[in-house]
Amino acid sequence: MTTTDTTPVESAAMVPDFGDDETDRKICFICSKGTLDMAYPALIMANGALGEGIETHIFFTFWGLDMVTKKTMDDLKFTILGNPATHMPQALGGIPGMTGMATKMMKKQIAGLDVPEIPEFMELLSDMGAHMWACQMSIDMMDLKKEDLFDGVEDIINVSEFMELSEDAQVIFV
Repeated sequence: MTTTDTTPVESAAMVPDFGDDETDRKICFICSKGTLDMAYPALIMANGALGEGIETHIFFTFWGLDMVTKKTMDDLKFTILGNPATHMPQALGGIPGMTGMATKMMKKQIAGLDVPEIPEFMELLSDMGAHMWACQMSIDMMDLKKEDLFDGVEDIINVSEFMELSEDAQVIFV
């Protein structure tokens, strides 16, 4: 009679090699929307990347410029219109005052998590070393100037310049 050995065989875990030196890692976020619910994901991920020592760039284009325009950055809104993830009837979004109410509710939830408001978050990221860039074409379309932007924006660059700085980086479009 033969017996079968059922002792588990230990094998080495398969772990991807991300490199030993994290300072070589680079990530670029493209922010194209200026609503409250679209601003926070990129800022929170950028904060996490900076905390891990990853070189972090944020490129603001189209309505994403509202996040770094002095006149609008403290007044981003949240709307349920066209946003089925709110799990609310879309018809409610058309009721006057609904955007204001939804924005107030979201800001209250965010504050309850001790997450800073957009201007303070931008200042924090800038102080941590995030590189912030504004899109030249969007700046031209919206008739903005460098002085209209949050001071942490390093420069206004075109797409070619963004392509160059994002070479070998992980790029996340928000």
